[in-house]
Amino acid sequence: MMLKRVQAQKIEYKRPEDIAKMREAGKIVAAALRIAREMAKPGVRTVDIDQAVEEFYRQQGVEPLFKGHPGRVPFPATCCITINEQVVHGIPGPRVLREGDLLKVDTACKKDGWCADAAISIIVGEGSPAIRRLVRVAEETLELAIREMGRRQWWSEVAGQMEKFVKQHGYSVVEKYVGHGIGRTMHEPPQVPNYTNWELKRSDWRLEPGVVVAVEPMVNMGNKEVITLPDKWTIVTRDRLPSAHVEHTIAITEHGVEVLTRD
Repeated sequence: MMLKRVQAQKIEYKRPEDIAKMREAGKIVAAALRIAREMAKPGVRTVDIDQAVEEFYRQQGVEPLFKGHPGRVPFPATCCITINEQVVHGIPGPRVLREGDLLKVDTACKKDGWCADAAISIIVGEGSPAIRRLVRVAEETLELAIREMGRRQWWSEVAGQMEKFVKQHGYSVVEKYVGHGIGRTMHEPPQVPNYTNWELKRSDWRLEPGVVVAVEPMVNMGNKEVITLPDKWTIVTRDRLPSAHVEHTIAITEHGVEVLTRD
């Protein structure tokens, strides 16, 4: 979601029984992304992946959350599918995957009134060493966040560690788009940035049981600047260098941190 300026964020804390329902939605999202990963081969169209995930959701009896999502034009697909310099919110279509492409698939569903959201970065074929390194750093940034959520008191502490890790590897963190709270709706407070500054600390929030968030680092090979394409949805890096995007829905419980969309 796009970063908004806020002073206070009223979080809806989830009960254990709520998290249990979100866990079931998370399993379905993880299975949908597994389908996408298996299909990600040279010659496959992005719309084919989207249609396969939509059919899977139909078979599972769940609601796809992206299709029809409001914007300047309603989002037309079940998955956001982006390639190479595209960062997030790409619209699936007739584009054919090629050897070495960096494919990002993001999808979400609602089951029995509760949501889950996740994304993966997939290298089509072998990929270059530079792309493999970019994806590895993005995935390690998300895993770092999951670990730190169990050790820290405030989100800004986690976000600071994420930003530091990315920059240590010579990359940049997208700042215009951030993660989000999730529950009965896909986008809830709090906002979940992957970096920190004094302004964001004014709306910081505690890491405590009942918090459920979608954490989604977007890591650019070049600088952090992004722009929107004329389709009103697809976000691309301004310098047209590749970007990696990964995401999990994560709950903080009395027993620790749980990833609800882990495959």
